[in-house]
Amino acid sequence: VQLQASGGGLVQPGGSLRLSCAVSGSIFSDKAMGWYRQAPGKQRELVAAINSGGSTKYADSVKGRFTISRDNAKNTVYLQMNSLKPEDTAVYYCNAGQWMVVSGIGGGYWGKGTLVTVSS
Repeated sequence: VQLQASGGGLVQPGGSLRLSCAVSGSIFSDKAMGWYRQAPGKQRELVAAINSGGSTKYADSVKGRFTISRDNAKNTVYLQMNSLKPEDTAVYYCNAGQWMVVSGIGGGYWGKGTLVTVSS
């Protein structure tokens, strides 16, 4: 299973970015998908997760600002990030696996991260 994340970059506070994660080598529609992030000097943390049925879970820090979605026809999961803050700066990782794991501590399959920098 391969996960390819893209869409990171530099954005000003208050701006928006959309991350994408394309999955290959497995039945995408059966898997829960998640986005994690790791800021410098901090542990990796769950940002958002979505299961095969479309149910979602968000970290409190991003509720109302971030939206996770999936397109099973394109084997892709997205993270729409609005109203970005400097504290959102981190490397964002895509995660695929079972819901209990992906929505908790993360596990299964990981993609390489994509860097999001929020700065003026």
